[in-house]
Amino acid sequence: MDDLFRIPVGKWAEIALDWVIANLGAFFDGIKAFFAQFYNGLDWLLTTPPFWVIILVLSALAFWLKGWKLAVGSVVGFLLIYGMDQWTNAMHSLALVLVASVIAVVISVPLGIGAAKSTAVSGTVKPVMDFLQTMPAFVYLIPVLLLLGIGPVPGIVATIVFALAPGARFTELGIRSVDSEVVEAGQAFGASPMRILRQIQIPLAMPTIMAGINQIIMLSLSMVVIAGMVGAGGLGGAVYSALTGLNTPLGVESGLSVVILAIFLDRVTASLSRKKTLVAA
Repeated sequence: MDDLFRIPVGKWAEIALDWVIANLGAFFDGIKAFFAQFYNGLDWLLTTPPFWVIILVLSALAFWLKGWKLAVGSVVGFLLIYGMDQWTNAMHSLALVLVASVIAVVISVPLGIGAAKSTAVSGTVKPVMDFLQTMPAFVYLIPVLLLLGIGPVPGIVATIVFALAPGARFTELGIRSVDSEVVEAGQAFGASPMRILRQIQIPLAMPTIMAGINQIIMLSLSMVVIAGMVGAGGLGGAVYSALTGLNTPLGVESGLSVVILAIFLDRVTASLSRKKTLVAA
């Protein structure tokens, strides 16, 4: 009797995935090659120079965006990561987060703009974003592993899927929150819709858009442990190794390194948002 009411959704999903693997294998091979090149290039850039060079560059960025307090805190935090022998892992994770964040921003911001401009697009995007944001991240790994194999790339793809939603939501909210009178003033002066979007709506919505980008980066960083489970390495791999081996010292050191990276990225993106707002004003 139970079988009578059994809806084989999982089986349908398996059939669909088998069809994708059989017919779109070359497409996903191209995606894998692109992501791998992007990640490997950025990872090489972060791990090849001496550690102190990277610390100076990141601290200089912090000083330019926020001031000496963030710069000093960044130096202390990164020196602590190096002293705990987690520098290489941290740079692997930073490369993964940056690659995933850039691609997520490139996808989500145009989606948010389209949703703000069209009710039909908004009605389509919102349930998709709801689905992506509420589906457990581990579920993404099953089809991603089958399509892309083991390594950093499946971790990057799962991170992108997980982090897309806030970028699209905040962008739509920011564009829709722009005062309609300002938009009407632009229309009265004969500005085209594209010019209004580029010169009025996006600059005024920039603080909200940057808040969405900040959330993308934070969600991407929260995925490093799951990425480590599929062979992406970095701090996520160290945390996973510590968990499976009940290695308390490694767990504390790798977890603390994640926290330091999270604080740095959060403060930098928040400061970048304020700087862009001042420039737009």
